[in-house]
This record gives sequence, C-alpha cells and structure tokens, in this order.
Amino acid sequence: MQRSSPWPAWLKIAVVGRNPRRTLIRAAVFAISAYVVFRFVLVPVRVEGQSMWPNYRDRGLNLINCWAYLWREPQRFDVVAIRLQAGSHVMLLKRVVGLPGETVEFRDGHLYIDGRRLNEPYVRTRCRWNEPPEVVRADEYYLVGDNREMPAHDHTRGGAERRRIIGKIVL
Repeated sequence: MQRSSPWPAWLKIAVVGRNPRRTLIRAAVFAISAYVVFRFVLVPVRVEGQSMWPNYRDRGLNLINCWAYLWREPQRFDVVAIRLQAGSHVMLLKRVVGLPGETVEFRDGHLYIDGRRLNEPYVRTRCRWNEPPEVVRADEYYLVGDNREMPAHDHTRGGAERRRIIGKIVL
C-alpha cells in the first residue's frame, strides 16, 4: 500500500525539484558562492556621515569591488574605500583627486593639481577651502570627500597609502 504525501505533488516539485539531491547540491554551491563573493569580492559597506553627500547619502548601502585594483592602480575621480587603521573594520569612502607625485592645492574653494584648476562636476556645494600646496608621496593617493560645504577642518582628507585602499565603490 502506497502512503500519500502530506504535500501536493506540484508543491513538492516547486520546493525541492524533481531531484532533491541535485537541488541540495545547487543550493549548497549557491550559498558557498554567495559567501565567497560577498566576503572577498563585493563587500557591502554602509555610509555613515556627510563627507560624500550628495553623491553618497548617509546610511546608504554600497558595494566595494575588492578586486578592482588587482591589475591596475586607482584612477583620478574613483570613489574608493580605505581602511582607517590596520586591523580596523572602519572604512572611509573618499574620492581620489591626487595621484602619486602630484601637487594638490585648494584655492578659493577650487582644486588645483600641479597648478592647474581641476573641473569637478561631482562637487555640487559651495566650497571656501584654502589649503597650501601638498605633494603626494610616491606610495600615496590624495583623497577627499565630495561635500566641500563642510569646513575643511571637519573633513578627513589627504594622502592615503596605497595599501590602505581596499577597493572601488560599484554601487
């Protein structure tokens, strides 16, 4: 005598498929792949603070592509995540504006690279910064936030060693 299943046949097929063992293997492969991708390749980060406003909002969720700089170096205008301190899980979101060896300066709220004014279409707020010229060291990138309306002393900005740059923001 055949015992009837407590589930209708269509529901069982929808939940576990026609071959439950194959479905279990697919689910395990998917779970492991998702873990690896979101742990080592596309790391989710939450923005806290106003330094990148209005392009990246406070409490917004973004993804860091940790493999973006395996085969190339950061480029000007890339938005990157940098590790604040060695061993720390705290990261900052900043925009690369100065490359190694360049001189960075803020005059009357405008960014100058090697004496030439740089067009920054992503800066949408009025800036009044005046900062003396600073030469970016060979192993560093000059990073700054997009919200230039904030006073310069409230911003974390300046040279960051290449090894501290975790990856590029993709979302």
